[in-house]
Amino acid sequence: QKMQDTVYIKTFGCALNRADSERMAYLLKNAGFRLVDSPEKARLVIVNTCTVKNLAEKKAIKYVKQLEELNKKIIVAGCIPKANPSLFLGYSQISPDQIHQIVSAVEETLEGNIIEYLADEQINKLKIPSLRFNPVIGIVPIASGCTGNCSYCHVKLARGNLYSYPAEDIISTIKRELSTGAKEIWLTSQDTGCYGLDKNSSLPELLKEITAIDGEFFIRLGMANPNHVLNYLNELIEIFKNPKMFKFLHIPVQSGCDRILHLMNRRYTAEDFKKIVFAFRKEIPSITIATDIICGFPSETEEEFNHTIELIKETKPDVLNISRFWPRPKTEAAKMPNQIHGSETKKRSSFLTALHTNIARMQNEKWIDWQGKVLIDEIGKNNSLIGRNFAYKPIVIKNDKESDPADFLGKFIKVKITSVTPYDLRGKILTSSF
Repeated sequence: QKMQDTVYIKTFGCALNRADSERMAYLLKNAGFRLVDSPEKARLVIVNTCTVKNLAEKKAIKYVKQLEELNKKIIVAGCIPKANPSLFLGYSQISPDQIHQIVSAVEETLEGNIIEYLADEQINKLKIPSLRFNPVIGIVPIASGCTGNCSYCHVKLARGNLYSYPAEDIISTIKRELSTGAKEIWLTSQDTGCYGLDKNSSLPELLKEITAIDGEFFIRLGMANPNHVLNYLNELIEIFKNPKMFKFLHIPVQSGCDRILHLMNRRYTAEDFKKIVFAFRKEIPSITIATDIICGFPSETEEEFNHTIELIKETKPDVLNISRFWPRPKTEAAKMPNQIHGSETKKRSSFLTALHTNIARMQNEKWIDWQGKVLIDEIGKNNSLIGRNFAYKPIVIKNDKESDPADFLGKFIKVKITSVTPYDLRGKILTSSF
């Protein structure tokens, strides 16, 4: 009977959500459901939602409306059911810490019942195997929640306080992923920087254990907040020199103005951020630095926004995620005086985007004529290959040969960079094996 019960999982949001989807997929397949690759083919669709920005919520609402028109059974999962369950009243809902209940949620919903699994529970998600959506990438959650209390953040309501998973479970999960063909391990959580603070351990200790695992693979460290990185800066830089670590650091600064950082409750200064970036670049010059900025935080003046502009010009991040501030329900920042008008926020974000596009192009131009090892982890348009080099740079490679691009997935090949855009490097294959 269940084989007729087809399920599609749609994932919005971060790598942690993707990890949750992969775990739900495993549980459903294990219970005899058939997972399909489009909502049209499915009787039931699980929509794994994100609440980090207003736009993310809008996307989820629009998607669910489209499913309604297709007469699909629907379960809303992810961060919205936890942070703002009233948004999807009348639908089955399951929160991130209840994903182990997905099989009964699906069974109930298929029978026409509306269920809510929203209880607070700390579960060790590593006890649930995952069904990888990308055969090359193993997404390994190392913790859930964080130690922060940022005034603008809606995710905290969904993911709660820090719960670090035991190191031995993380290690055995990584080994399991590697033994089934993963070549890229993404370590993910709300803030990898605070890993272990609840159990007398730390991120560097964990990374030392992970880099000691045998095999040829890359480790991508997920977002880490500056206040934590400062506590073990030199130790972390040393670990980053290990050939298994992607030279890629995602360290969100949010603003270049200390008064705004204080209002955001971010617990570090703009100088702290600069110190981290310059220390990493001094020791690992080709490292890729990614950061985040929120434009138009309440009461941010033109001059304070200029501090952010100067910080970006000075630190030249390779990747910049720009958000326009939007007051989120139940957050401190929503109640703050002097909210900035939307048109002003938009003006600031557009200016920053244009500025950064030039910086990104200049940073990428340094890679022209580089030759080296690239791990193919995706198939792009027109049979092209997409891969990453040691600095996690996205590289698009024309596949002139008649060969099937799928043959390259998970392989290391030698590539030469011939041109760049602000968003990626373009290259050609020198040799197709290493």
